Amino acid sequence: MLKIALFGGTGRVGQAFLNFVEEDGHHSVYALVRRTEGALIPDKCCQALTGNARNQHDAEALIKDCDIVVSCLNTDGDDTLTVSIEHMINAMNVHRIKRLVTIGTAGILNARQNPALYRFETNESKRRSTRAAQEHARVYERLRESDLDWTIVCPTYLPDGPALKTYRFERDVLPLGGKEISTGDTAHFLFTQLESDQFVKARVGLTY
Repeated sequence: MLKIALFGGTGRVGQAFLNFVEEDGHHSVYALVRRTEGALIPDKCCQALTGNARNQHDAEALIKDCDIVVSCLNTDGDDTLTVSIEHMINAMNVHRIKRLVTIGTAGILNARQNPALYRFETNESKRRSTRAAQEHARVYERLRESDLDWTIVCPTYLPDGPALKTYRFERDVLPLGGKEISTGDTAHFLFTQLESDQFVKARVGLTY
């Protein structure tokens, strides 16, 4: 059984991930939430701690007794990702926790036509704004410098939807022709990585 420190558990992918943990019944989750009132956190498998991922003390309090860190945080329109990843790395180093799985974006995968560039730097990405992708790229670059056993799950367009449990994935690039992947299937793949070392120190492109 793993003790999971979860950031972003009230978001779309985080909620779907918690459903898989609850259904599986083998792991426990400690989730950092800004406020516990109204937070849709399943009582059977999850304990909510009030705090903010931008606060070093809150991040360390969540992580200190856990075996693995999972982050489903989004960019939040600011630098939350880059601020929080520093807190996670610092706390994990202090408490000698190695494994981190986080949600990124397909924009930070390698471009197929020019692997030296990120997808968001080429016409392979259809997004007009690159701000969120740049924030995710900074997280990737920071993790690459660390000694952690990290995996970044990189879904393409992410509509709400259930888990079909049938999808494609590929190391460091988006599978050819990939257009979208549901929140449910993104969470399902995330769940499969908890005890897998297949993609340690790698980004994983995820799509139907």
